[in-house]
Amino acid sequence: MDLLPGSTPERFLLDFFTSFTEEIVRADTDPETTVDRYFTPDIVQISDGATLDRAKFVAHLRPARTNLIGCRYEIHEAILSGDRIAARLTMHAEFRKGRHLSTDIHLFGQLTEDGRLRRTTQLTRTLPES
Repeated sequence: MDLLPGSTPERFLLDFFTSFTEEIVRADTDPETTVDRYFTPDIVQISDGATLDRAKFVAHLRPARTNLIGCRYEIHEAILSGDRIAARLTMHAEFRKGRHLSTDIHLFGQLTEDGRLRRTTQLTRTLPES
């Protein structure tokens, strides 16, 4: 089963996170509808030991809509094996009050056949401001 026909894991994740973030920060989109386009209804996201189900994930995203201008992602490496994807990436976020935040992310996830994420486990590290 080829979950990423015509794409690489790196390109898939770059496109996935870039378009997801763009939709989340736009005021004319509903966060729940956006989440449903990119994640399954039974999504479980574990980030640094904190577990978020769909409702908690949507609630976590609401402040991003108010505070975040946008993000740029660097995918350093990614691999796909069956429905499992793993990656090392850096997210560079820009906030409305001028703050910039860069975060290293180590992601392990499970994809569905339609390219949505069902489960992610992430370890993150905030990088010092330069």
